Amino acid sequence: MNEKPNNNIQKSLGALLIGLVLLIAFNALILPVITADPVKPTDYSFFLEQVEDGNVSKVEITDSLITFTTDDNKFYSTVRIDDPDLVERLREDGNIEFTGVSVDQNPMRNFLFAWVLPIIFMVVIWNLIFKLLGKHMGGLGNAMSFGKSNAKVYVKAQTGKTFDDVAGQDEAKEALKEIVDFLHSPEKYAEIGADLPKGALLVGPPGTGKTLLAQAVAGEAEVPFFSISGSEFVEMFVGMGAAKVRDLFSQASEKAPCIVFIDEIDTIGKKRDGQINSNDEREQTLNQLLTEMDGFDGKKGVVILAATNRPESLDPALLRPGRFDRRIPVELPDLAGREAILGVHGKKVKLAEGIDFNAIGRATAGASGAELANIINEAALRAVRNGRTAVDQSDLEESVEVVIAGYQRKNAVISQKEKEIIAYHEIGHALVAAMQKDSAPVHKITIIPRTSGALGYTMQIDEGEKFLMTKEEAFARLATLTGGRSAEELIFNTCTSGASNDIEKATKLARAMVTRYGMSENFDMIALETVNNQYLGGDPSLACSSVTAAEIDAEVRNIVKSAHSEAIRILTENIEKLHELAHYLLEKETITGEEFMAILKPEKSFA
Repeated sequence: MNEKPNNNIQKSLGALLIGLVLLIAFNALILPVITADPVKPTDYSFFLEQVEDGNVSKVEITDSLITFTTDDNKFYSTVRIDDPDLVERLREDGNIEFTGVSVDQNPMRNFLFAWVLPIIFMVVIWNLIFKLLGKHMGGLGNAMSFGKSNAKVYVKAQTGKTFDDVAGQDEAKEALKEIVDFLHSPEKYAEIGADLPKGALLVGPPGTGKTLLAQAVAGEAEVPFFSISGSEFVEMFVGMGAAKVRDLFSQASEKAPCIVFIDEIDTIGKKRDGQINSNDEREQTLNQLLTEMDGFDGKKGVVILAATNRPESLDPALLRPGRFDRRIPVELPDLAGREAILGVHGKKVKLAEGIDFNAIGRATAGASGAELANIINEAALRAVRNGRTAVDQSDLEESVEVVIAGYQRKNAVISQKEKEIIAYHEIGHALVAAMQKDSAPVHKITIIPRTSGALGYTMQIDEGEKFLMTKEEAFARLATLTGGRSAEELIFNTCTSGASNDIEKATKLARAMVTRYGMSENFDMIALETVNNQYLGGDPSLACSSVTAAEIDAEVRNIVKSAHSEAIRILTENIEKLHELAHYLLEKETITGEEFMAILKPEKSFA
């Protein structure tokens, strides 16, 4: 819980406390003064004189005060004195009224100030406090719901999604089709005595379509679909999250067969470490979830789907058989999957003739489904900006570059000297790549700056999908990465900051060759590094001593230096082509791989 909501709570509770104090003070101090009739204090002797003169019409006697009214409608009060003969005197007069009730000249005013105004005041303060709470912190504002879950319910395929809307995840769809079949006809499973797994955990990187798959399962099965995020169970009051879990499963049991989808389940399903600073509310919520999953009958047709991109952080009790006993990977799509995803999203926009999704798929290795959808949308936006009514191939290719490197900075002012350095830098990459047999072909070279900060880039695209990388291919990639800096050193006898990203990538790849891939002769097949959060960037951490870490650094340095030397050798042997290609790139600013190869190897021109 961050600091800002806590401040809002303190301010709101402070306002409520101030309001209650003001209300009490109003009733205790101000109200009696407003509602009271003008009463003039006097002494007891004056009261006796008025009684003897026959000028008193009404008298009210209390334990400590005597209030009387004279014939001229004036009100007086005096301190009561122990006078046993007083009642006899009043009775002898015969004209004095003993009502025993306070004199009240305006009863409506007393009712208004005593009841109506305090109630209105309290209602206004109450509404103001809960509006503030509802605006700044939904948790306390929702406390009056008494543990009701906030799950969104979609009934009878109102998700609008089916398996036809999901592409590139054939293995995941195949695993989920059994759940759909069970929800359609549970009797054939009950007949043989089989229980469907109660829970299925969708695991994969962000943007791969985990939520879309869950919606598609509900759409295919045509059953109620409860959707809730794990963060919605987190409350400021201990026990409220557990109450929401109970309510969610109660609703699901009433609407069975149905699907309950919990997105980002790692919010409440983290491992219980028993530390002093552990979150009691989160652990109670997790315990309640575990209990509920054990408590319902698998034959009723309540299926729990959950999604996460941090499976290593989940509590082991959540993953044991009988709970989330199926783990369905939703990985990044391969080439065929990317092509299918582009086709699905391409149906939503107008496409020109001759669109080649295979070329776009090859250019987007490692892209998720969400990124591919963004590429299609960027292409449609570019077509509109250029005044076209349909998306063509150039729009798709440019949108790939937008997603990878950002928009073109057409107004960037770069000196001719720097342009020349950038041109030689990019041709250095391309030339080293083209002269190695284990390197991907060059697809495009440009020296137009991009909003990502890149002053130029060289795009390489493999001819097919690759799942393995050999040691030779890794070394060729290292040499290509060092080709830009090598060209600067060779031609200008200096180096620039433009190679910073190349250096970072080369160091990361060389370290992985040593610590994870076993591509170093000095360390052989020893795992020296582990990867955490593989679906969220894969942060590596060394699993070795400090002495071994120093040896790793030396080995990485030697590998990078060898690749750097190889790049300089290739460029030195092809120095004339380096000059020719750099001047051509300076003139054109952007050239294709075919144009590049036509100059480099005219005898093998692709024109």
